[in-house]
Amino acid sequence: MTQRDPVFPAGRHDLYTSQTYSAAIRSGDLLFVSGMVGSRSDGSPEPDFEAQVRLAFANLKATLQAGGCGLDDIVDVTTFHTDPENQFGTIMKIKSETFPQAPYPNWTAIGVNWLAGFDFEIKVIARIPG
Repeated sequence: MTQRDPVFPAGRHDLYTSQTYSAAIRSGDLLFVSGMVGSRSDGSPEPDFEAQVRLAFANLKATLQAGGCGLDDIVDVTTFHTDPENQFGTIMKIKSETFPQAPYPNWTAIGVNWLAGFDFEIKVIARIPG
């Protein structure tokens, strides 16, 4: 059986403890990252949508780094959107800044009606280098 090792970014462990989940799980050479949202250090949502998406990506990067990965190691992305039609332009702008050149990770975008007070969530699977 493959070992499952929890991964937590620095300074955010209390949030995961109170919500009873791991930021990511390292299993073999893969890192499975939980859905990252644009939460501030106290766990509350960033109210400005563009800033919330940027913060979600920053939280994702911190979790990847804690797991020994970077953005270039991502192979699969799933995003969740509360208002895809009106949000997609902002998301695509930030996505193109985050992944400026090929090869791009595969990406699935899903419209949802609830994200616990957030408007955007991103979860990924990354291959751990080495």
